[in-house]
Amino acid sequence: MRVFSAEDLDRTLDFPGLIDELAEAMRGGFVAPHRHHHAIQRAGEAPATCLLMPAWTESASRAGLYLGVKVVNVFPGNAARGLPAVTGLYVLQSGRTGETLAAIDGTRLTHWRTAAASALAARYLVRADAASLLIVGAGALAPFLARAHASVRRYARIAIWNRRPEGARRVAQVLTDLGLNAVAAEDLQTAVAEADVVSCATLATEPLIYGEWLRPGQHLDLVGAFNVSMREADDEALRRARLYIDTDAALTEGGDIALGILGGVIDRSAVIADLPALCRGAPGRRLAQEITLFKSVGASIEDLAAAILVWRRAGGAEP
Repeated sequence: MRVFSAEDLDRTLDFPGLIDELAEAMRGGFVAPHRHHHAIQRAGEAPATCLLMPAWTESASRAGLYLGVKVVNVFPGNAARGLPAVTGLYVLQSGRTGETLAAIDGTRLTHWRTAAASALAARYLVRADAASLLIVGAGALAPFLARAHASVRRYARIAIWNRRPEGARRVAQVLTDLGLNAVAAEDLQTAVAEADVVSCATLATEPLIYGEWLRPGQHLDLVGAFNVSMREADDEALRRARLYIDTDAALTEGGDIALGILGGVIDRSAVIADLPALCRGAPGRRLAQEITLFKSVGASIEDLAAAILVWRRAGGAEP
């Protein structure tokens, strides 16, 4: 069994390659049962969450025979401890024998595949002439989202907004050091008005993005709000946008769209397509002036596809 650290993944993966790999996986050959979702009560702080996310390839899959499962823990109280809110482990196994092939840093794998999924959706939903990107939130995922989106469109300017301004400045500096034109934004409403693409990755429990702020032609990428006690965009944003999701889990498990359906603000039929359908040719953006919204809650297909890419690029033998 091989072990891959976060640093190993950073050396092995790149966004154009990973985005292409996710697109291929979304077109078929992967099986992803519903994830296990468990709330863990902790006195004096927000409940923690334990997620178990299995997936495997079918016999006819071009990817080969693989099996994998990710264990993810989300502890919102970790921010006060100076620790990441999200941690995890991925176990990659042979889909032929069940033998364990690799243990992979699940936290870093999540950063890479989550950002790649948003960028994959952006291929279909963002205007070709989009020039400005806003990242809302300055957690560990923020630089990955910025880099992934920047691999799909050439953004002349990337802004970062965070509740704590020092966090936004930190992420902006990281991106600047990577050669991107990044700045910290002071006012969220102003930053949204100036952006062609708004990508949110927060643990917000109340809306941060309001539909009345949105202008024609924008794309809204909602990555946080992984359960129905969380939310990043309000009802008006849902009403104004053409809606897309990563998988059906976003209809019931995540915030935003799931809450809109539960509250009767929108119907399930308002969702145009999921990510697999987009990759198979479902309609994406039609008009330059329409507003598009992509809601992701994470998919085990993405984890397995990313893990297989890591294994292969590191010289691992086909099982």
